[in-house]
Amino acid sequence: MAKNLTKLASQVAIYGISSVVARLLNYLLVPYYTRIMSPAEYGIITDIYALIPFALVVLTMGMESGYFRFAAKAADEQERGQVYGTTWGIVTLVATIFLGVVLLFEAPISAAMGYAGRDYVWITALIIFLDVAGAIPFARLRQEGRAMRYVAIRLLSVIVNIGLCLWFYNAQPEWCRLFPTATDPGYAFVANLVASGLTFILLLTSYRGANLHIHKQTLKTIFLYSLPLLISGIAGTANEFIDRQMIKYLMPAEESLAALGIYGAVVKIGVVMLLFTQMYRLAAEPFFLGSFKKEEFKESNAAAMKYFVLASVFIFLFITLFADLFALIVGPNFREGMYILPIVLVSNALSGMVLNLSFWYKQVGATKYAIIITGIGLVFTVVFNILLVPTLGYAGAALARLVCEFAMVAVSYRLGRKHYPIPYDLKRIAEYALVGGAIYGLSLLWSTSADVVKYVINSVLIIGFVLYAIRRERISVGGLLKSVLRRK
Repeated sequence: MAKNLTKLASQVAIYGISSVVARLLNYLLVPYYTRIMSPAEYGIITDIYALIPFALVVLTMGMESGYFRFAAKAADEQERGQVYGTTWGIVTLVATIFLGVVLLFEAPISAAMGYAGRDYVWITALIIFLDVAGAIPFARLRQEGRAMRYVAIRLLSVIVNIGLCLWFYNAQPEWCRLFPTATDPGYAFVANLVASGLTFILLLTSYRGANLHIHKQTLKTIFLYSLPLLISGIAGTANEFIDRQMIKYLMPAEESLAALGIYGAVVKIGVVMLLFTQMYRLAAEPFFLGSFKKEEFKESNAAAMKYFVLASVFIFLFITLFADLFALIVGPNFREGMYILPIVLVSNALSGMVLNLSFWYKQVGATKYAIIITGIGLVFTVVFNILLVPTLGYAGAALARLVCEFAMVAVSYRLGRKHYPIPYDLKRIAEYALVGGAIYGLSLLWSTSADVVKYVINSVLIIGFVLYAIRRERISVGGLLKSVLRRK
């Protein structure tokens, strides 16, 4: 088991370093946007980018997890190629149909979204098409362990996106004025479109001669496995992003876009926790959906959960204990929403726990449970947003998501105990959560002290937590670093 966890940790580190670098580069746009745009203009970016993940989940149809599952089970390269060609072919076909429908009905869709006369919808549709068509090639890179190729393409895409954004909003010549104002959010979408196009071209060069032929029987088998993941993915993505739409439509129209912009900016500050969950998913999904003996899987998954919670507590403390410094990331007009940051961070950590609790039913093919879990979460999300957003505004949306994530953790754990019991170390997990909560509570006692005093005390607390965790878990830091550095 130790060998498996070391392998997982090294993969998380590689995907994590690349994701951190990519997100940090993209992070540069947050302080930039929130200083040149009004909260309402940034609210448009928050609105559009909340819809893109939902479209990606619907159009990829759970085929990424299906590809991991059946590529790992393939008897030979020919069968593995058939799985790849089928999943990539059907996803690309669906993406093409989606793009055609959006382009055909672009005007009424734009009007319904409140963007009539603007080009946001068709540009976003093209971005979605390219990202969906590239999803399975990216999954293949992960499945084959070609982490460096994956990293290089992702980083190049981010660099191009950032470079074009800065060019559009600063050095743009007259002939390239695409929108009415110099700070129009549309330029951000155009930059994203170019970056997505470049990414797709680079992915195509990674697998020259790949056959897109859809094998009906293979598709049927994979689709039956992936369908519950698709349904749960729709509900899960709605759980994560529907709060933006609730703010937009449940708050007064004259306030909604500005509130959405502030909420989106604060959520961006909490992206470090979400980033950790994302980089963990990139490594853990192909790892846990590969070939495993039952007891070995249970032991590895239980240990992974404990270490995930430990890392999440550290990230929570690091951000909340230095929240006023992280607030400088966004412009002054957006900092009024910083009080919801701890809620956002805890929600993101719970989301990662739900991910860990999902591997058992994906491993055994019982993906129907994903529908139950995310469906319950969606009910909590919708009900609590309706109850809280009209009176509490974006704070109500943050609380609704917290309740949703907690409910999904509870249901996931209960189902797992009943159908596939895994020996999670609940005492140790609760211990880390309580210690983290106690440290956070202590930090509030001197939150109004002079900055130097506050930062010194908080730094000592965080270092103390790290040393406590290393000693408690007997972690060999040197051994982990060597494992990462040896990996090619």
